[in-house]
Formats: sequence, structure tokens, C-alpha cells
Amino acid sequence: MQAITFASPGGPEVLQLATVPDPVPTAEQVLVRVRATALNRADTLQRRGAYPPPPGESEILGLELAGEVEAVGSAVHGYKPGDRVCALVGGGGYAEKAVVDARMLIPMPEGWSFTQAAAVPEVFFTAQETVFVLGGLKTGETVLIHAAASGVGTAAIQMAREIGARVLVTAGSADKIQRCLELGAHAGCNYKERDFAEWIQEVTNKQGVELIEDFIGAPYWERNLRSLKTCGRLVLVGTMGGVKVETSLMLLMSKRLQVFGSVLRARPLVEKIAVTQRFCRDWLPLLASGRIKPVVDTVFPLDQAAEAHRYMEENRNFGKIILSV
Repeated sequence: MQAITFASPGGPEVLQLATVPDPVPTAEQVLVRVRATALNRADTLQRRGAYPPPPGESEILGLELAGEVEAVGSAVHGYKPGDRVCALVGGGGYAEKAVVDARMLIPMPEGWSFTQAAAVPEVFFTAQETVFVLGGLKTGETVLIHAAASGVGTAAIQMAREIGARVLVTAGSADKIQRCLELGAHAGCNYKERDFAEWIQEVTNKQGVELIEDFIGAPYWERNLRSLKTCGRLVLVGTMGGVKVETSLMLLMSKRLQVFGSVLRARPLVEKIAVTQRFCRDWLPLLASGRIKPVVDTVFPLDQAAEAHRYMEENRNFGKIILSV
């Protein structure tokens, strides 16, 4: 099969289309003919040598995919060749074929394209687990979503809107903020022009927010804590700005704050299966009905994976970047 590979870590230029052996499914897996996959920040980190795949996972990039079942393992029930599915995977999406544990499969909603389906698993799973399972967002609460123009950000806005929460966002341009408002955000701050912590004090009448979803890390740490209400929750999903902080613990203690961290890729399979089941129960019906939707920015052909990575690293996208296989 054809797949995107790289011989050594580096910039986007190291990505090359090459011929590699087809993966072979185990008894519990299915072989999927991949029709589309999607970019995630983890892919760019892995390309640079900073985020290796967990043991036993494919070395090929790609954490989500959509396609057709081509073959099923001997212990698989409920799926057959030709079924249209999407899934979260630990690696292997940037290829013509991939293997997936059958319990991780999500049936594609009727009428959906592979492009739409490939834009779902990583971002909606992440938003579900961080905003609702860890963050415990409830109706009537206020959430601040950083990097709101990202795939996870666009998913989280819609999901928070659906439960009746107030959604505040940060993004890097007026256009991105406007598009966040169209998805259901109530107000937005251009972080390139304003200190978001000061802005939060203004828009919340100095009350702060109950929950913050953060992808930036170290540079936002202190301002995030100041932006939370007493007993507020901070969920760290990424560290795009850095990983080390020096802080006074008194702010955490005096406001009785809670801080959570989360990654999906390194979780045991049994936990990922539970995540998939929660998603299929709670959110897939809303996607199928069109109440919430994956937001797709751009589609690149697989052999232009390097250009797609450059596009992501320049922060040009609003929503997901897809590779058509």
C-alpha cells in the first residue's frame, strides 16, 4: 500500500509517499480501506521526533480515519466488508489501509462523506473527555475555550452550546472569532490584541469562569488561574506554548482550584473503547441529525501531506485539515 513515511525527524519536507507492507488485522480487528484521514498537532510533534507512538501502534502518522471495512478478524461480529466507518486510531491513518479494533469503530451517519467522518473522532472525543468528563461542564456555567478555531475548539463550542453553557473563546483573528460566534460562542477575544485575563474580568463582571479548556500551557498558566472562579476547573489538553511553569501555589489553594491534564493516544485500549461508547451514546445522534457538525477547513491529497503540515503550523486553519486518500 501507499503511505506517508519519514526517515528521520524534521520539518514538513521529510514527509514522503512510499510503498509499505499492508497491515494485517488480528482476530479482534478489522482492515479498513482508508478514504480520508485528518491532521492533528500530535502528528506534527511525532514528525519532529517529540511524540513517538505508544508501544504496539503503527509508526505511520494519523490518529483518525474514515473508510470502508475491507476484511474482518475471526472474532469480529457486527461488521462486514463494505461497511462505512470512522475511528480513532493510535497511528496509521496516513495510509491506504489501516487496522482498527472493531470496538473502536463508529458507523458513519447516513449521507456523510468520508471527509466529514474523518474530521470527527479525535476532536469530538477530546472535547467530550476534557470539557464534560473531566471538566464537568454543566448547564448555566461559563467555559473559556482557548485555540477555539482548532478542530477541538470548534467541536467544544458546539457541544457546550448544546447543553446550555455560556461559551467564551480566544482566537488569533477577528475572522476566526466571528466564525466561533456563528458556531455558538457568546463572545471572543483576539489574544494577539488583548490580554485575555483582563478581557475575562470585563465580560464576566469580575466573576471569572467555571471552566477553562487550554491547549497553550505555560504562557497561559497564571492568567488561566486568575480567570477562574473560586472552585473553578482548568483542563490542560496541550502545551503548544511550553511545558514548564513557576507559580505560587497560594492561588490554587485560596481559590480551591482544580487542575486536570488529559491525553487520548496513550490511554489503554479498554479506556479508548469506553470513550468511543460514550461518544456513540451521547453525541453521535446529534451529529447524525445535523445539530452539531464537524468543521472542515481544507482538504489536501495524501501526497501533499507536507503542504498540509505547513498549513497547520502556520495556524491558517479554522477547523480540521483533511487528507484525502
